Amino acid sequence: QVQLVESGGGVVQAGGSLRLSCAASGLTFSRWTMGWLRQAPGKEREFVTAANWADGSTIYADSVKGRFTISRDNAKKTVTLQMDSLKPEDTAIYYCAAFNRYYAPNDSPRKTDFGYWGQGTQVTVSS
Repeated sequence: QVQLVESGGGVVQAGGSLRLSCAASGLTFSRWTMGWLRQAPGKEREFVTAANWADGSTIYADSVKGRFTISRDNAKKTVTLQMDSLKPEDTAIYYCAAFNRYYAPNDSPRKTDFGYWGQGTQVTVSS
């Protein structure tokens, strides 16, 4: 059974930072592209970032480029999201996710790529 367990959410003021972590089990971690999705109130779940399975290369949504950094540790089966310069519009539930493909730099992730995701952790950015 695949389990993706997120931690590290909370409340932070605009301009602040948070670090999210995800612990994975039940899947061959090194063979999956790992990343994060988020869902804001009243909006659809959207792609945030991913780190590829083969080489750890990364892609980001335009809205978070330059502010968020993803990293993965295949030995520990963990993926981390460092979020800096947070904005109120970053407020959402953040989900750790496993994607079923490799992403080239200009690829646009699709919902059909989302293989597994966790229960989510709330991130609230106050203005």
